[in-house]
Amino acid sequence: MLNEYWPILLFLIIAAGMGAALVVIGSVLGPKRPDDEKLSAYECGFEAFEDARMKFDVRYYLVAILFIIFDLEIAFLFPWAVVLEQIGWTGFWAMMVFLGLLVVGFIYEWKKGALEW
Repeated sequence: MLNEYWPILLFLIIAAGMGAALVVIGSVLGPKRPDDEKLSAYECGFEAFEDARMKFDVRYYLVAILFIIFDLEIAFLFPWAVVLEQIGWTGFWAMMVFLGLLVVGFIYEWKKGALEW
């Protein structure tokens, strides 16, 4: 039975070896020219100017929720579409309930102004 897993183990060993080799080659052959800009701290596209425990604008969290809404929708729609004929009407209505909940979340985001830039 373990003979069936040897190709997977071989694949993992080769992938890990290639990944490690590319990192080592890049660090050995890559240019090393640090300057002030490269060594500075980068935080969300702006300079860190206050305490790390400062309050964030609520729009930051609303954009994150918006991303999760659309990410979940796409992640579940493709497998659902593939097996739709097999799961029948029960699966169809379950997905409609799920999409309805996502629409409610989208409307909430819209009303809070997360789509206004």
